[in-house]
Parts: sequence; C-alpha cells; structure tokens
Amino acid sequence: MARLRRLFGLVVLGLLGCTVRQRSPRTAPGDEGIERKARSEEAGQFPRVPSDSEIPPGLLGLSIRRGRALLRNTRDSLPHNVGSDLRCFSCHLRDGAQPGAAPLVGAYSRFPQYRARTGAVILIEDRVNDCFERSLNGTAIPADGPDMRDIVAYLAFISRGVPPPGLFPGTGVRTLDPLPADSVRGRAVFASVCARCHGPSGRGTPLAPPVWGPRSFNIGAAFGRLRVAAAFIRDNMPFDRAVTLTDQQAFDVAAFLVSRPRPDFARKVYDWPNGDVPPDVSYPTKSGRRTPPRPKP
Repeated sequence: MARLRRLFGLVVLGLLGCTVRQRSPRTAPGDEGIERKARSEEAGQFPRVPSDSEIPPGLLGLSIRRGRALLRNTRDSLPHNVGSDLRCFSCHLRDGAQPGAAPLVGAYSRFPQYRARTGAVILIEDRVNDCFERSLNGTAIPADGPDMRDIVAYLAFISRGVPPPGLFPGTGVRTLDPLPADSVRGRAVFASVCARCHGPSGRGTPLAPPVWGPRSFNIGAAFGRLRVAAAFIRDNMPFDRAVTLTDQQAFDVAAFLVSRPRPDFARKVYDWPNGDVPPDVSYPTKSGRRTPPRPKP
C-alpha cells in the first residue's frame, strides 16, 4: 500500500510538471478576461491560497520566491522593462491573492486562451508581457528568459489545485451595472478620499502608485477603461477601507481618472481586430466598430 501511495504521488507530480503549452486553448468569456465571471455550473468558493510553507525546497522553491519578488518589486528589479512607478502587485493586490482585485490565483490554469483584444490564442507568457507593455508602460521581457520563468513559476504555485478553466467567484474584477458617470463629481470624491494616498495631483506617494501622469499605466491598459476601473475602485479602494464608496461614486471617480492624461500606447489601434470593441474603450481602433452597450434587463 505504501508503494502504491508513492507511485500515485509520482504520477501527480508528473502531471503538475506539464507545461502550459500542453494545455488545450481556452476561450476567455467576457470582453477582456479581466472582467471574467464564473459560470453558474463552475461557481464555488474562492480557492485556498497556498501558504509559504508549501513552497517546495530546492531550485523550484527558489524560482517561485524570486518570481514573487519580481512581482512585488517590479520597477526596482527590472528597471529597463518598467516605464512607470507601478509594480505588478499595484493592481494584483495582496500578492495576487485578493478576490475581486484581478487575482493571480488560477491564472496558470486559464492559458492558453483566446483573447478578444489580441484576436488570437495567447500563452501565459504573452499575457505577462501584455501587462509589462501596458499596465507598467514598459517593454516585454524575454519569454524564454529566467525572469519570465520565475514569474510563471510563482503563477503556477499560487494556482496550485485550481483546475482548468480556472473560473470561480472573485476572478478578475466584478462586472457592475453601468451608471452615468460624472467626472466633476469624481474629482471631488478623489480629493476627499483618494488624494491622501495617491496624492492631490494623482502622481503617487510612498503609500500608493500614480493613477495618472507620465509614470502611470498607459492608455492601452485595462484600468484605462471605465467599467474595469469602476469595479476595481468599488471593491478595493480605499485600500485601508476607511470609507466605503457607492457604485455611483466608484463610477464617478473612474470617469475622472480615465479622463486624466497618461502615456500613449502606439499599438492600441490594432486592439480588437475582429471589431468586438467593448463600449468603454476610449480610443479608436483600425477595426472601427464597437460593441453596443447591453440594455438593462
């Protein structure tokens, strides 16, 4: 019996060792993947996040820990690839384990996947570099290099036990019912609630990153979209939860933030090549077509 248990353990370890490229492609529901909602038949609890004590010893453990360190200290660790004052965990809160804050839990199980913004099937390495180029306003890291290897090792570790397609409550950010947003009201809410951490000019402080300006995410980032920004703000900001914003206040603040100047992203015109552009995308694309807003039921 002991030999059978050891054999079973070896088989499981072998399966866990399969690379992401061996998985069949998955289609990301929703506009962008970040707004993904678990289907009813897949609904359940947010997965248990592995603890540090579960990080294996040896080279694999070192790779996992270094990958997390890169995500925690992205700008300092990879200064030639980051053009902003953000780090990966500026958006993926609590080391990527916060439900409703674009958690990285389960991300490894969702790739390869079809992505509408790209109009193609992408690998997890492509998605990581998409964040480097857009959310971090930087440049891609080598897909086959040690930095990417260690980042993917951490993504695989934090997704341990999450089966494909990696959908569950808390994935991505919530899809809020759209509300008419007012950037003037949003400016007032930002000044009274958000400026104490992000600074009155929105350029960031030691407490929180910039939300606009030359050192913030660029226009091609997902958080440059009204609905995504509103949902993230509603469920996660202010981070210390000193106050709780309403849905309307979250939309107003998001409208103010997305209206502020930020870096450009030259390749944005090639986004959504099939014409299925979400209605809250603020820039024109070569496909030239928009997905009309869905009427309320």
